Amino acid sequence: MSLNPISEVKYRYRLAMEQLKRAERLYPLKDWVGVVSFSQLAAENFTKSIIAIFEVPTWSHDPSGQLESLIDRLPNELTDDLKKLAKIVRNLAPEHGRSSYREPNVGLTPSDIYREDHASDALRKAKESRKIAEKFLMP
Repeated sequence: MSLNPISEVKYRYRLAMEQLKRAERLYPLKDWVGVVSFSQLAAENFTKSIIAIFEVPTWSHDPSGQLESLIDRLPNELTDDLKKLAKIVRNLAPEHGRSSYREPNVGLTPSDIYREDHASDALRKAKESRKIAEKFLMP
């Protein structure tokens, strides 16, 4: 299989937008688990949309290391934003597992853990990820 960078970039961006919109729709319903889960996926895929320009994105839910390895190949004026994006996606990556399983060893489900403050923070980070991706993809 060969990677078509333009198709992959567009796909990842569209996927991230769909995930962000879903998180935004779930927020007024107070589905905190859903908001966190889809916010994490959105930030992950906004990041992977940038990575796809240069190489095949990893399957990891934390593409921060892959993004950081590309920063020196990217325009200097975007370095701070891309470092910020790497930090956001690294911070949100553990939420993928937590929002699916949480703490099975202690019997806690995702709904036992997440509250509005978790959801609003994750949604804010996903929106910031979109802004950064758009600066890079749509200058």
